[in-house]
Amino acid sequence: MPHLWLRAETKPMEHRAALTPKTTNILLDAGFKITVERSSERIFDDEEYTAVGATLVPTLSWKTDAPADAYVVGLKELPENDDSPLRHTHVFFAHCYKNQGGWRDILGRFGAGGGTILDLEFLNDERGRRIAAFGYHAGFAGAAIGIDVWCQQQIEPAHKLGDVKPYSNEHELIKYTKARLEAAVAKRGSFPKVMVMGALGRCGSGSVDFAIKAGIPEDHIIRWDLAETMAGGPFPQILEADIFVNCIYLNAKIPPFFTREMLDGPRRLSVICDVSCDTTNPNNPIPVYTVNTTFDKPTVPVETTNPHPLDVVSIDHLPTLLPRESSEAFSSDLLPSLLELREPVRTRVWADAERLYNQKLAMSQIVE
Repeated sequence: MPHLWLRAETKPMEHRAALTPKTTNILLDAGFKITVERSSERIFDDEEYTAVGATLVPTLSWKTDAPADAYVVGLKELPENDDSPLRHTHVFFAHCYKNQGGWRDILGRFGAGGGTILDLEFLNDERGRRIAAFGYHAGFAGAAIGIDVWCQQQIEPAHKLGDVKPYSNEHELIKYTKARLEAAVAKRGSFPKVMVMGALGRCGSGSVDFAIKAGIPEDHIIRWDLAETMAGGPFPQILEADIFVNCIYLNAKIPPFFTREMLDGPRRLSVICDVSCDTTNPNNPIPVYTVNTTFDKPTVPVETTNPHPLDVVSIDHLPTLLPRESSEAFSSDLLPSLLELREPVRTRVWADAERLYNQKLAMSQIVE
């Protein structure tokens, strides 16, 4: 039976897990061997895994102790400042197939060690739809932080939004946001207009749902998707919203949604939350910022000649704002595909993921 090795996440403030105690229990009952690295950051206590029968091991011990045939399972990028060859099959979001920053380096490490990436972003069903995704919770959390930044601009305009902490559940997050909105609207005199790009997708629906649950009036929520963007950007209408939440899935070069020059002119827009977060993608349709923000420093200002403030949120692991709920949803969706790893030959889902890795590895070795 397959051996799944759940590694500890090393990205700062990453509290999610690809395997939860619940899915671990199901996998163990199905005959899998499950090893779990200890983690003080994970939302699930180590004891929750031992309670269902998993074996606990030290943090980052996968590098030296994981058997060659173990699947090393995680979510975010591998530890930084490490260029050692990678010999295992890793199941995670590699973020290197769309030529993101450092893509050749990470693929080169796998090539040197003979390992394989089975990228969670590219596990698709027969219709091409992702089998497991954090999209809904990414959009939900993105709208929450975007609205919070707007509230901060109204309540304390001289101070940027500070450290953002995760919430134990959705109810607590909504309760907090409603209180912030009440104070902000009292000063501003009106609710913000929230524009969601990609509103019909998983991510966009999460953003719209949060805005509604937080109390944003329906007529203040602007939903755009393929029909509204068919003609191609730039789109000056974005500047008429207070908060712009980008939820598209970028898989090809498209015209920018707006330009830096447009931001110098009249605008209502003061918050951009780029949930898609294609920061290092050369085709990023929001070409007005160049860095990812973090939960301890959630915004970066955009310098314009217009004195009206403009802050960007570009956190690339937004669902960790609700780590338990987002992990449970994701792991439950991933479970059927994980169970397929019992088969002696890779099923279509995993075979396609391996084929894509081999194609990208070959591309990375072409000298330009």
